Amino acid sequence: MASTTTSITLLLVGFGLKELSVNKHAQTGKAQNNPTPAKKGALEVEARLSRLESIVGQIGEAVLATTETVERLASRVDALAVQVQHQGHQVQQQGYQIFALSDAVQTLAETQQDSLEQLGQLTETLRHLAAALEARD
Repeated sequence: MASTTTSITLLLVGFGLKELSVNKHAQTGKAQNNPTPAKKGALEVEARLSRLESIVGQIGEAVLATTETVERLASRVDALAVQVQHQGHQVQQQGYQIFALSDAVQTLAETQQDSLEQLGQLTETLRHLAAALEARD
């Protein structure tokens, strides 16, 4: 009967296993109906390894999916940052326009005040002229 021995050492505290050293025997020849305790232990370890490989594969897939999601979110954040920057420039331009409009309104108000003063002086002059014309008659 030929046998191959493989030594496997695992440190898997996160999965509730302590350091585990197992000898795995692969035998060819006669099939045995009653596996020995060593073979049962090896089969249990092999089953655990298979489950752990599956879990590691699932974790890898989750990491890849998460990475892709983070990359998509980063692209969206970049796009939003560009939009916010553009809107910031628009708001700045609107601020300049509001300042210019306020200045124009101030100038208009000053001009209107000057016009009212001149109109008042003109009205007073016309009253004096009308009074003088009435006095001549």
